Amino acid sequence: MTRGLALGLLGVLLVGTAPQALADSGPALNGRYQAVSNGDFAKTNDVYRDLPSVVSVWTIESTCTDPQTCTGRVISDAGWEADLVFQTATWKVRRELPDWQHCPDGTARPGYQLYRFFPMADGEIVEGSPVLGGDDTTTGEPGACGVGYPVVITMPFRLVKLPT
Repeated sequence: MTRGLALGLLGVLLVGTAPQALADSGPALNGRYQAVSNGDFAKTNDVYRDLPSVVSVWTIESTCTDPQTCTGRVISDAGWEADLVFQTATWKVRRELPDWQHCPDGTARPGYQLYRFFPMADGEIVEGSPVLGGDDTTTGEPGACGVGYPVVITMPFRLVKLPT
């Protein structure tokens, strides 16, 4: 089976398994969540390399126009804010990290962080779960610091709803 066909079938399965209850309200996320990027399983350019884990609290507000499309905002207690979108059964948060990659000549280049996550329970996608899992990937610019390929760091990511 080709990778494209496999991904397409996975997308059909994910969309087709949403419970009816979500059809009315959508999968909106609202409230406070603990966000954990697990550095114990970090990869730098596809090679495992332990990095510090990052733990923060996110305050999330979102609304859905239908069960497949949501937008919102994340405010992190780490001092940043970013837009939040939900499409194709996946939540995404993108942000730029100024001066992320430090070069030997003393200059620094930005990195681009992408969080992707979805509701999980026991390793399965479960709509409405208070636990979300996915990955946190930060990519540098190609050519930064005189290196043709970008630095890419990926860590497992977990988001857990905190009690109100």
